[in-house]
Amino acid sequence: MHVISVGRDILGINRELARKNREVFDKNRVLAVNIMGAIGSGKTSLIEVLCKELREYKIAALAGDVISDVDANRLKKLGIPVQGVNTGKECHLDAHLVGHAIRKIQLEDIDILFIENVGNLICPVDFELGTQRDITIVSVTEGDDTVEKHPMIFLNSDALIINKIDIADSVNASVDKMERDALRINSKLRVFKISLKKGTGVPEVVEWIKRSRDEI
Repeated sequence: MHVISVGRDILGINRELARKNREVFDKNRVLAVNIMGAIGSGKTSLIEVLCKELREYKIAALAGDVISDVDANRLKKLGIPVQGVNTGKECHLDAHLVGHAIRKIQLEDIDILFIENVGNLICPVDFELGTQRDITIVSVTEGDDTVEKHPMIFLNSDALIINKIDIADSVNASVDKMERDALRINSKLRVFKISLKKGTGVPEVVEWIKRSRDEI
């Protein structure tokens, strides 16, 4: 009996497309930042704040979502180039979708590209996009066990942002526990404890983005 495989190495194909995206980003000296996190963690708000704090840079954004254009429309109000990327039934962006979207942006005129991934902590893990930096943002309102429940995304991240620390006591969440859990999973993670609403910790994130831009 002969077994004929008709499957395709989807992840392998995605890795190759991600490599091509990375070549495009590097060629144009664009810092591409993949921002992952659950719905309500603060992904869109983070991009809004960073755009305001990084005015000396030319910034563009991709806003990933299943079907809506709500986040894309929010970001367009910042006056930056924005492409909404709908994934249909998929719960993550992939390198193919990103590759098509960046063709609609004049990357030669851009310094930093923020890519807002689809809102969850599971699906984006396996799909590289070709970005130089990967950030995961979590909120204390998700519970202080959310980090230890989703280890893989932190293994694949360069930085963790713990948001809404100003209300941690109100939701009975330990920010220190979340940080310890993250560093136990990935000791190389850069951890930022912030409140986007109050601005706490934001300057440190801004400086990290600036240094990352200088390194490409």
